[in-house]
Amino acid sequence: MEIRRAIAHRFQKALRPNKVVLLLGPRRVGKTWFLKQLLPELGMPYLFLNGDDALVRNVFQQQTLSNFKNLVGSNKLLVIDEAQRIPAIGWGLKLMVDEIEGLHVVATGSSIFDLKNSTGEPLTGRKTDIFLYPFAQMELTAHENMVVTKARLADRLVFGTYPELWHLESDSEKAEYLLGMISSYLLKDILEFDGIRNAAKVSDLLRLIAFQPGKEVSLDELSKQLGISKNTVDRYLDLLQKVFVIQKIPGFSRNLRKEVTRHARYYFTDNGIRNALINNFNPLALRNDTGELWENYVIMERIKFQSYHQLPSKNYFWRTYQQQEIDWVEDRGGKLYAYEIKWNEHRKSKVPSAWANSYPDASFEVITPSTYLNWIQ
Repeated sequence: MEIRRAIAHRFQKALRPNKVVLLLGPRRVGKTWFLKQLLPELGMPYLFLNGDDALVRNVFQQQTLSNFKNLVGSNKLLVIDEAQRIPAIGWGLKLMVDEIEGLHVVATGSSIFDLKNSTGEPLTGRKTDIFLYPFAQMELTAHENMVVTKARLADRLVFGTYPELWHLESDSEKAEYLLGMISSYLLKDILEFDGIRNAAKVSDLLRLIAFQPGKEVSLDELSKQLGISKNTVDRYLDLLQKVFVIQKIPGFSRNLRKEVTRHARYYFTDNGIRNALINNFNPLALRNDTGELWENYVIMERIKFQSYHQLPSKNYFWRTYQQQEIDWVEDRGGKLYAYEIKWNEHRKSKVPSAWANSYPDASFEVITPSTYLNWIQ
């Protein structure tokens, strides 16, 4: 059984002559598989290249129009997988879409700092960015009813939703796959990036974050624990975001004297990766971090929902110095939406008084295992 990805319709709509579609996302989320499944449906002759291939990189060294015309030939669609591996790829793509009439271009990448940055300036006004994540619940719903979805929730909190897991039966197989991911793929893009001298520190930083998902992170404390400068910690965290390992969420404030904004919170793009980093795949009954797993999972599902439905939103957490807090705040269309995320449905939650007094027009909702599906699909 194959899962149809939520981006399929938007991807086909974005695929236009003399434009570039950048398909971005973590390694192993199925970007290549998605393209190879979709390309035959387009009815368009295409050339598929892999940026990991040294011969392909060599072809792109000669950035002349005649070279690119010979490369493309009679094809109407050019697909470059792992395009971030090709130096100065942005300028080459610009030359092709500007000068080769009717050419459609797709470039995939697993790191923003290589691909989106290097293509950003040359492709201004010529590209559409589309993000692909591990499976979203909104994609899985077509293949399972609500009873099955709720039965599989505990498994997804522990092992996440990477596509390969869909075909694995046992917990041991899933754990082995995820442990292989962090050793082979997780930091590959960062460690190939110029200027990263200490791979061990990047790994140690990521594990420290893994022990506090959804908690406010102090750069000063991380700096002391790791024995590196605060600026280096900040740089590494930025790179980890740009390879889609973690998501940074800032604090919300319109009253700086009362509200905390100095620190950020970080969530993992996938629960399975987080649990692999701490090597803990125990079932929920044997864990003391179920609340954190639930919060990380449902927030990432919400981020996928926002991305796939093109729902523009600025996302925050909110906390005061008096320790009143809200897990998730969305600023959409000039209105504030506040959400408290609770695993234990028997614990009462009400809107914090400081929030209600400061933002009386904001909505407030509690997201629990009984109500979350309406929020993420």
